[in-house]
Order: sequence, then structure tokens, then C-alpha cells
Amino acid sequence: MAEYDYWKIFPKMPKKVTIGDITVRDGFQHEEKFISTNAKIFYAQEMILAGAKEIEVTNLGSPEGIPQFRDAEQVLAALRSDAFKKRCERAGVNYDDLVMTAVTIREPAVDKAIELRQRGIGPDRVLMMVSTDPEHHFANSGTTLTHYWKEAERCIKKAADVGIKMCGTVSTIWGSPITGATRLEDAVEFTKRFFSIGAHDIEHADHDGSASAAQVYRYFSMVLDAMPNPEAHLCHLHETKRVASASILAALQAGISRFEGTLGGLGGQPANFLDDCPVRGTGEYYYDPRYVGLVTFEDLVVMIDELGIEHGYNVDRVLWLGAKMERTIGRRLRSEAVINGRTLKEGHPQYARPGLSKLIQKLGEKPGQLVPPEWPAEAILAEKWGPLAWK
Repeated sequence: MAEYDYWKIFPKMPKKVTIGDITVRDGFQHEEKFISTNAKIFYAQEMILAGAKEIEVTNLGSPEGIPQFRDAEQVLAALRSDAFKKRCERAGVNYDDLVMTAVTIREPAVDKAIELRQRGIGPDRVLMMVSTDPEHHFANSGTTLTHYWKEAERCIKKAADVGIKMCGTVSTIWGSPITGATRLEDAVEFTKRFFSIGAHDIEHADHDGSASAAQVYRYFSMVLDAMPNPEAHLCHLHETKRVASASILAALQAGISRFEGTLGGLGGQPANFLDDCPVRGTGEYYYDPRYVGLVTFEDLVVMIDELGIEHGYNVDRVLWLGAKMERTIGRRLRSEAVINGRTLKEGHPQYARPGLSKLIQKLGEKPGQLVPPEWPAEAILAEKWGPLAWK
């Protein structure tokens, strides 16, 4: 007999996961219109109240390159305000458990995070990023890998000195949108490099939807064999072919327990246009800007919930926020769960046809009878059945 218990088949699969929300940063960075400061604050705070413990809230890079985040200080100040702390307390949210992250690709941004931390509004965690493809790395950082590793080493130390954790992102793991195929072994080595210079945790990123489920399972198995601590590793998947949910399942099967997504599947390469004006961003788009973004948060949390895995979110509140996000952005987004909801065990009894009970009574059947009463209690298969019986 086959084994029916999913967790016995995949014993590394977690029973509890952490799902980080990165809508306000990664989700909004690809939008070609400025998302108001009030909207950023609203969604960040509401996602925390819905259950987010890990949340990316802004990018502290130069506003000339990414003007979407010119309001970084206002957003951080609102999230650090006494008023929001009181809201958390009233909602039963332990504010001290929250980890707020700001992206800081280069050293000046790390210095800005340190300054804000010393003023009492800075992030708990910052993020720097390397790509195993030097061309993709240069497009995102403007420098070589050799130069960047030394910069990251300095930044990790100075951030740690003021109590800021550093997340090291490793990108182009499963392929690069610029140069094509990459080696999984290089990404494992880059992960070790980040830990060797003091990184707190690693975001393993597929920034263009190159990953397949089989390769995701293989890679995370390699990572956990080499560095067996699931809390140290975070799965970050973009979606261009609508197959990332299969990769999420593969990562779970490998033993990964930390994920992240964006409401509506927003996100992608930083916009090179904002409102009515071209901006620098990270240059020309290297994929169709209409069909990019992260794993859809709403669909991800519904999937995790229906697997019976603990996640800590109020799913209905997340779906409500996803519906609001479509109005904020002004278009239909990629979540299916926002439209179709959850699979309800109680069903939708309002759609039951009123004539069934009368027909059962008329035919003299018993309520709940599923097969003719003279049939055996369990089906008996003939020696030849199905296609064999027709030959």
C-alpha cells in the first residue's frame, strides 16, 4: 500500500511557517505611479495587524534612482509611533516581536539606516544583495562582485554595532534574465560567503521566475544539507509563468519554513518611469513589465492554510486587504483567492436546490442514501475492470 500521510512522505516539511510581507517595498517598487505615503502606512500597519511578523517597509537607497521611496522616513516614523504601538497592544500584537526591514543595496543606504536607528525610527533589519551572475549584479548595484563583498562585510559589522541585523540576498540562483543559465553550486557558495562575513539570514531569490519545482527542491536540499537551520533561510520567488506555487510546495518539501510575498503579486524590477517622468530605476526592463511580480500573498496564505500548516494570519483580513489593494493600484491584480475566496468546509448551502428533499421523499429514499439500497455496502471490483474489461 502507498503511504498516505504527506508528512511521512516528506518528513522535512514544516508544520509551522513564517510568511513575510514585502508589499510596501518590493510590491510598490515596480509601480509606475507614486503610491501615497498614507497608502504605504495603511498597508504596512494593516498587514501587521493581520498577522505579519516580518515586513519590508521601504528602500533607503537614493530617491533619485527610486523616487517611489522618497517618503521612507515618514513611513518608518509612522510604524515606530506611539499611536501604532497602542493599536498593536489593543489588537493583541506584541510589537517587540516585529521585524521591520529596509532595503539598503549600497553602503550609503546602510549608513542612513544606522542614522535612523539612532534617532529611534530605524529598521530592525537591512538587506544587501548579490547575484551569482556578475552582469545582473552590476545592473542592480553598479559595481563588481569583488568590490561589493568587501562593502557588504563593512556594512554588516557597522550595522551589527547598532543592533541592526543584515539579511544577505542571493539572486539569479536558477537563472539570470541577462545571461541565462547559472549554477546552483555558486548560490550555495555565496550563501556560505554571506554567513562567513556575519549575515543574520539569507534570502534565496528567484527574481525573474526562472525556477522550476524540481530545481527548487534540489537547491534547498543542497542548502539545508550544507547549512541545516531552516530559520536561516528565506524563500523569495517571483512569478512570470504562474508556476511559483509548485515551487513553494517543493521548498516546503525540502524543509524551508520562511517565505514572503506581496498582495496581488505586485513587484518586480524597480520602475524606470514614475507618474509622468522617466527615472533611472535599474535601467531598461529585462522582462515584460506587465507580467512580473512576486508570489501572490493572498493565494500563498490560503494555500498554506489549506495544507493545515500554521501561519499566524487572519486569512479573511488578508483577503480584504487584497481587494482594497486592487483599488489602490487601479487594476485587477493576480490573486485568485481575492475573487474566489477560501475553500469552505461548510460549503455554500445557499445554493442548494430546494426540490431535492421533496424528490427523495417522493421516491421513498432515505436522506443521505448514496447508492441503491440493494447494492453491497462497498463496491466489488470484477477481475477485469475499466480498460481491461473493454478489450
